[in-house]
Amino acid sequence: MTRIGLLSDTHAYLDERIFHHFENCDEIWHAGDIGSLEVANKLKNFKPLRAVYGNIDGYEVRHLFPQHNRFSCENVSVWLTHIGGYPRRYAREVMPEIFKNTPKLFVCGHSHILRVMYDETLNMLCMNPGAAGQYGAQLIPTLLRFEIDNDNIQNLEVIELNKKHFNE
Repeated sequence: MTRIGLLSDTHAYLDERIFHHFENCDEIWHAGDIGSLEVANKLKNFKPLRAVYGNIDGYEVRHLFPQHNRFSCENVSVWLTHIGGYPRRYAREVMPEIFKNTPKLFVCGHSHILRVMYDETLNMLCMNPGAAGQYGAQLIPTLLRFEIDNDNIQNLEVIELNKKHFNE
């Protein structure tokens, strides 16, 4: 079993409470708009990190991480990207490949909207953890935590980071 901490859209800000929430995770996945090498390095020094760059990320982050990261976790095929969309509204750049080579788990960020949806047409779970940073229109920064056990994606938890505690 692998425990995953999932976040996106930190935009160079890393709330220290993330480390508490991801303490029992085996890996951290970041779905882009990391914002700085400092954020990436803090996460990498804490737990193994799988990440992709987002549209705001500069050369240093793009040099370290791909635009699309396809891998297997346990027996689940995963596609991690930044701009991906959701069922019936996938981003144009992922559209042909998502139908041709469908993963079991599709993870993206970008919208700053937490969304977990099952695409019955493709038999694929789609996750967007919302945004964990201070930048953007989200009212409450969010994270996801879940487990992958063999070919099961289970025990999904939504974690809300109350904004009033940002500067404490």
